[in-house]
Amino acid sequence: MPRKLNRRQQWRIEKIQLERQQRLEKKLSKAGAQIDPGSLGPEEEGLVIANFGASLELEDSTGELHRCLLRQNLPPLVVGDRVIWQRGNEGGVVTARQPRQSELARPDGIGKPKAVAANINQILVVAAPAPAYSTDLIDQYLVASELTGVQPTLIFNKIDLLDGAARERVQTVLQRYRGIGYQVLTASTLQAHGLDEVRTQLQGRISVFVGQSGVGKSSLIRSFIPREDIAVQALSQQSGLGQHTTSTSRLYHLPDGGSLIDSPGVRDFRLWPVEPATLLGGFRELAPYQGMCKFRDCSHRHEPGCALREAVTEGKISKERLQSYHRLALQMENPDGE
Repeated sequence: MPRKLNRRQQWRIEKIQLERQQRLEKKLSKAGAQIDPGSLGPEEEGLVIANFGASLELEDSTGELHRCLLRQNLPPLVVGDRVIWQRGNEGGVVTARQPRQSELARPDGIGKPKAVAANINQILVVAAPAPAYSTDLIDQYLVASELTGVQPTLIFNKIDLLDGAARERVQTVLQRYRGIGYQVLTASTLQAHGLDEVRTQLQGRISVFVGQSGVGKSSLIRSFIPREDIAVQALSQQSGLGQHTTSTSRLYHLPDGGSLIDSPGVRDFRLWPVEPATLLGGFRELAPYQGMCKFRDCSHRHEPGCALREAVTEGKISKERLQSYHRLALQMENPDGE
């Protein structure tokens, strides 16, 4: 069994990988900067379809794809970014990034948010019975969506793996999210269950699938884009954890309209560090009670006159979601679990 790395070891590995990637990007960016401007065409707009680190695949206004290098000193680019670029004899050069309407971020090796997709207007949070779903993990994605300002939709995939009491437990959890006001869908690619509903939800939107590795994001995408060669791997028989099947983020245009971004699965997705008040604002049904407690510094755990705990007693909000907030707040205070 592979040795489990602690947070510091993970950070060190990610730092080394990042430094290597930055050296390569700097080398190729210099190559882009040294291209004779006289050999380039006029400026035009493009859409980042795939990001290979040191180069990009762009789509022009006619839908044609181009491999491009980057000018020096550009801000970080991700799939979904709108850019300005110029054609060259072979490929082109990206010269500027246009303002983003939205972005999805996750923490980097030192806990700072790092964008992984841009200009999206829907986040599809995918959970499944295997690997075992966690409402805390679902809540992290939902809170991230709320703080990002992008509408989330919850998809519980592999519903065919549930029967009897397990199905009833999942339905209870899903009904809790529906009661809060979230769009909730169930799906199974094996049984072709719920795929029409998901397809309808994708139409006319730029969407991104997020969730643990192994929950079936790539299988769902292949259902909507059968012509694309998207690798799908089975769960690891040893650990029961998902194997990463997507190594490069990529944007796909859907036959029925809309686009979606397939990004590498993240087993240990977590929110970037935020203050308790900000975190509470990401729980859409808890947020209205902010500032209504008797004490300004209320922790919402034991103080008298806590508006949130009173709302739980009155059945206005769920005890489970308040407990989820407390666990995430504790995680923010003690990210290394020490």
